[in-house]
Amino acid sequence: MRKPSLNETRQRILQYIHDFVEERGYAPTVRDILRGCGISSTAVVQHHLNVLEREGCIDRDPKVFRSIQLPDRGSLVRVPLLGTIAAGEPISVPSAEVWRTEGIETIQLTDDVTDGKQVYALRVKGLSMIDALIDDGDIVLMQPAHTADNGDMVAVWLKEQQEVTLKKIYREPGRIRLQPANSQMAPIYVNPDVIDVQGKVVGVVRKL
Repeated sequence: MRKPSLNETRQRILQYIHDFVEERGYAPTVRDILRGCGISSTAVVQHHLNVLEREGCIDRDPKVFRSIQLPDRGSLVRVPLLGTIAAGEPISVPSAEVWRTEGIETIQLTDDVTDGKQVYALRVKGLSMIDALIDDGDIVLMQPAHTADNGDMVAVWLKEQQEVTLKKIYREPGRIRLQPANSQMAPIYVNPDVIDVQGKVVGVVRKL
């Protein structure tokens, strides 16, 4: 991706954005660009992005996380980030502070990542899904669902504990097994009547 009117640094930034979006399906942050292009400060990155935006090489929405968009790529969609979900010990949600029905912020992804599905996002806290390549701080993309097949990775509401957790679900005689993807952690066993499936994982946005 080369624009003859741009200097070498901005050419490098533009190519980095293109490659980043091509590989991951979502836009880099200012700090991603700082590290990836070897630029001295976030202020310098912002200056170059402002020029690229004026030149029509990128589009941005300052209110949206990871909002850089390349005009020659497919459209971006906004995905609501609803809060935090535990991949470890379940997180208590007494005042709905980490499990919300309205987005506390949004992220932008290319439409091929969401595959046309209605999805929402949750930030992961904990390491119980690390063997499934979901790390603390990653963002999982969830498709709303109230049922799931054995082995699906799901967000589960534990009614009695008023807690939510991210695990793989397995139905066993008389009980549900919520299985972590971490050999150092034990599964959670619950009665089928005391859980609600809230959604299924359909993608992961990894922290860098």
